[in-house]
Amino acid sequence: MSREGEVPVAQVEEKTAKIVARNINRNYQIKRKSDDKPTEFQAIKQLDLTVNKGEFLAIVGPSGCGKSTFLDMIAGLAKPSSGEIFIDNKLITGPALDRGIVLQGYALFPWRTVRKNVEFGLEVKKVPQKQRAEISQKYIELVGLHNFEDRYPHELSGGMKQRVAIARALAYDPEVLLMDEPFAAVDAQTREVLQEELLRIWEKTKKTIVFVTHGIDEAVFLADRVAVMSTNPGRIKEIVSINLSRPRDGIRSSADFGWVRHKIWELLQNQPTVLAEKELSDQNIAEAISTSAAL
Repeated sequence: MSREGEVPVAQVEEKTAKIVARNINRNYQIKRKSDDKPTEFQAIKQLDLTVNKGEFLAIVGPSGCGKSTFLDMIAGLAKPSSGEIFIDNKLITGPALDRGIVLQGYALFPWRTVRKNVEFGLEVKKVPQKQRAEISQKYIELVGLHNFEDRYPHELSGGMKQRVAIARALAYDPEVLLMDEPFAAVDAQTREVLQEELLRIWEKTKKTIVFVTHGIDEAVFLADRVAVMSTNPGRIKEIVSINLSRPRDGIRSSADFGWVRHKIWELLQNQPTVLAEKELSDQNIAEAISTSAAL
C-alpha cells in the first residue's frame, strides 16, 4: 500500500514511459544448406524494456545478440514473432514520422545534395519550402557542414556522410531518435566530437534516444541508463544506471566513469566463452538478419 500523498509505482511508470516493450520474442526459420529442412533460430527471447520520456538509453551486447533487430522493431521496420512494443501507449505497427533513425551505413540518397537529403523528412511532412530551407540550414550548421550544402554524398567523407544522416533525422523533429552504431565508421577524434554534439542536442531538446553501440565508453559517456544484453537468444541481462553528473565534458578520466565502465565490461564478459560451431554460426545469423543492416 502506498503512503499518503505517494503516487503508486505502476501509475508513475505509465505516466513517464515513452517506449514499452513487453515479452518480445523473435524467431526465424533458417536453412544451413539448400536441401536441409528449416530449423528455428531464436534471436530474441522474452525481452522487456521501458524507456522513459526524454531518456537517453544505450543498448550494448555481444555481436549477434539482437540489438539491431530490436531497434528495427521499435522503428517499425521489423515485427516481433510475439510480444508488443508501444510508443505513448500506441502499438507500433510500422514506420512513422514520430521516430527518426540513424544507421551505420548512412542510407543517403546519392542523387540529392546535402541540403536536399536533410530536407527529405520535411518534404514528407509537407513543410513549406522557405521553412524547410531554414530548418535544414540550422541542422547542417549544427553538425558542422556549413558550406557543404550543395555537395553530393559521393563528394563527402564517411564522417561527413554520417553527419548528414544525423542532421536529416533531427530536422523533421521526431519524438524518438533511434541510433544504430552511428559513429562506428568515423575516426576516434571525430567520434568524440559527434558524441559531444549529440549530447548538446539532446540536453536542449530532451528527445527520447535509444542508442545501440558496441562501445562501452561511448554508452557510459552518453546515456542515462545502459541496457546490457546477453548472447543468443538476446534478452536484457541487466540495466545499469549512469549516475554521472552532466554536462560530461572531461568525465572520461574520472574514477566514477572507470568504475561504471568496468561494471558493464564485467557483465559483457560473463558470457559463455566456449561455443559450439553451430552456436557461433547462429550469432552471425542474428546480426545478418537485422532489417536495418541491409539499408
